[in-house]
Amino acid sequence: MECNGCEFKPELYYDAEYQIWLRLEEDDTLTVGMTDLSQAIAGHILHVRVRRPGTRRPPGKPVATIESGKWAGPIPNFMDCTIIEANEAVMEQPDLLNQDPYGAWVARVEVEGGGASVLQDYLTGDAAYEGYCERARRDDIHCHRD
Repeated sequence: MECNGCEFKPELYYDAEYQIWLRLEEDDTLTVGMTDLSQAIAGHILHVRVRRPGTRRPPGKPVATIESGKWAGPIPNFMDCTIIEANEAVMEQPDLLNQDPYGAWVARVEVEGGGASVLQDYLTGDAAYEGYCERARRDDIHCHRD
């Protein structure tokens, strides 16, 4: 599925601004990544820094920061979590986030009470798709692959 050329995965969970996606793993952890909208806004990503494993991140404290040619800032975090793994491939080759934002995840986190316990705060399926497309149109975001 897509909107304005921006890929959308209905099985994932999204924040209200469609900046990040979450995937619940079999071990009840969450994988965190940037959406296609987010990578398009950021532009060519030059650097990714993920907090070290074992670091607790309360809501509002990012799990990672990115730097692109036109922007530097956090990958937002809306939950109380602990970093358990950084995607080493993305840290070594940050533009993987531009090339494949849903395959090139950023970090895996553990949430007290389990990953499923926070997913009700995120959008998924048709409701997420509607909001994703609305954001792409409203902000005139068009995605392109390198």
